[in-house]
Amino acid sequence: MQNFKKILLSFFLLNLIFTNSLTAKPVPASFADLAEKLMPSVVNISTTQTIKTSANPFPFQFPPGSPFEEMFKDYNQPRERQASSLGSGFIINKNGTIITNNHVINNADDIVVIVGDKEYKAEIIGADPYADIAVLKINSKDIFKPVKFGNSDKARVGDWVIAIGNPFGLGGTVTSGIISARNRDINLTRYDDFIQTDASINQGNSGGPLFDLNGDVIGVNTAIIGQGGSVGIGFAIPSNAASDVIDQLIKYGETRRGWLGVRIQEVTKEIADVEGLKNTQGALIASVGEKSPADKAGLKAGDIILKFDGKKIDTMRTLPKLVSRTEVGKSVELEIWRNKKILTKKLKLGRLESSADFKAETKTSKPKAKTKDTEIESLKISVREITSDDIETRKLNKNLKGVVITYISNNSPVASYLQVGDIILEVQKNKISNTKQLKNLIEDIYKEGKQTILLAIINKNNQRRYLGVKTN
Repeated sequence: MQNFKKILLSFFLLNLIFTNSLTAKPVPASFADLAEKLMPSVVNISTTQTIKTSANPFPFQFPPGSPFEEMFKDYNQPRERQASSLGSGFIINKNGTIITNNHVINNADDIVVIVGDKEYKAEIIGADPYADIAVLKINSKDIFKPVKFGNSDKARVGDWVIAIGNPFGLGGTVTSGIISARNRDINLTRYDDFIQTDASINQGNSGGPLFDLNGDVIGVNTAIIGQGGSVGIGFAIPSNAASDVIDQLIKYGETRRGWLGVRIQEVTKEIADVEGLKNTQGALIASVGEKSPADKAGLKAGDIILKFDGKKIDTMRTLPKLVSRTEVGKSVELEIWRNKKILTKKLKLGRLESSADFKAETKTSKPKAKTKDTEIESLKISVREITSDDIETRKLNKNLKGVVITYISNNSPVASYLQVGDIILEVQKNKISNTKQLKNLIEDIYKEGKQTILLAIINKNNQRRYLGVKTN
């Protein structure tokens, strides 16, 4: 019986080893065959642009009306110079449609694409600075060899990848490595979701493809860490995210992203505690744009979006990515957390590019008027009533109610959260009309021994935000 158990155990171990050997991917002996197959589809891109300069050649300025000003005016005339840049790209259609990064071709006067040993002129079909993607078209009737996109969602950390590109102008350069990480946010774009790789990527690789071992493009090489050469940390836009943008650029010549019309912020532990959430999940709505899809659907500042179109919002950054990839005009359902209850809202998405949110925010100046300050001893701050000067100077809603912070002590519990000039709008979801009301609410919170205060504020950039602040 003992011998039988040993034989059975040995058989089980041999079977496990055999099964693993069948499912595990072998280490490639060489990338030569794959590189040879893919090289004709990867292109080198060079661009030229005209840069105007008006630098004064002298280390001083002539005073207005000086005779020397007229004498030397020719030396201070705007000058033009030609600047060139190098990048990479890859062919996705036999007609010569090419994908690259927007920053490779941005502001270019001329674009030259090198395929093998041939040079071609190319034109821009569409470009998107927000995703850093551009689509080019070679001006030629030649037939080209395209590559296809793979499913980047199936790419796993540890998978082998190869990059082909034009680093430092050295065309046709192949490097290999593995996927080091997924879903990287490096604050490069509003939709950061990069694949990180240790395959060598250098200046000039931008816009080039990151291939898997099937020869499919799973990423567009975009950024590196460090100013010099590769340090083994490069980033690529996932092919699935890039494909959505590319399809729109080819079809429309521009992007058409979904738009909710809300400003959002992270749900911190303190905010989750006050709101009765078990986890720091979702996206907290700081403000709702007037007449936006969210406004029409009844969403409010303070709501926490937990699900969008059936997809869970793990973190704040998840929401803009999902919304941007959703078709304009689509009816979607949102699951929100309000007053410690789950509600469902339905709305039709607008288009980001045609919204006011897409435009640059206007800077505002500090208020001029002064009123009597009130000290909030528990918070170690001083506040005053909001004035008409505040409303006019900062271009605020004329019906806005709140109090303006005029002083914050260094040892105040809100010192790391608030700044002088911020406007307190709510405390624990109670709207603040005057300084007396604020003082009474804060005193009640401390008397009740509550550990966290939930504030709604408008910061000095006129952005509405929620802050969870510990009382001690």
